[in-house]
Amino acid sequence: MTDVRPDDQIEDKSLGELVALASSNVSRLIRSEMELAKLELKDDAKKAALGSMLFTIAGVIGGIVVILLSIAAAYGLVAAGIWHWAAFLIVAGFYVVLAAVLIGIGYLRMRKITGIQRTRRTLKELTVLRRSSDTPAIPE
Repeated sequence: MTDVRPDDQIEDKSLGELVALASSNVSRLIRSEMELAKLELKDDAKKAALGSMLFTIAGVIGGIVVILLSIAAAYGLVAAGIWHWAAFLIVAGFYVVLAAVLIGIGYLRMRKITGIQRTRRTLKELTVLRRSSDTPAIPE
C-alpha cells in the first residue's frame, strides 16, 4: 500500500492510489480501535475482579460479625438470668424463624414469576400453528 509522506503531494496520486490509501487508513483505524477496545475491556475486567474480591471479603467479614453478635446476644441472655444452653437455643431459634420467614417470602416471590408460563403457552400456540401448516391439503 502506498502511504502519503509529508514531502508527497496528494494531488499527484491517481484515483486508484487514493482509494488504496483510504482503505489502508480505514483498516489501520479499525485495528487501532479494536486494540483500544481490548485494552479498555481488560482494564474493566481487572476493576471488576478487584471489586468482586472486595465484596467477597466484606461478605465474609459480615458473616463473622453476625456470628460474634449472636454469641454476644446469647451471653446477654445469660446475664439476664437464662441458662447457657437455653440462651444459645433462643438465639438459634431466632435464626431458624428468620430463615423460615425469608424462605417463605422468597417462595411467594418465585410463585409470582409468570414469564415461563407465558413463553410455554406461546410456544404451544406456535407448535399448533406449525403442525396445522405442515399437514397436506386434502385433495377434492
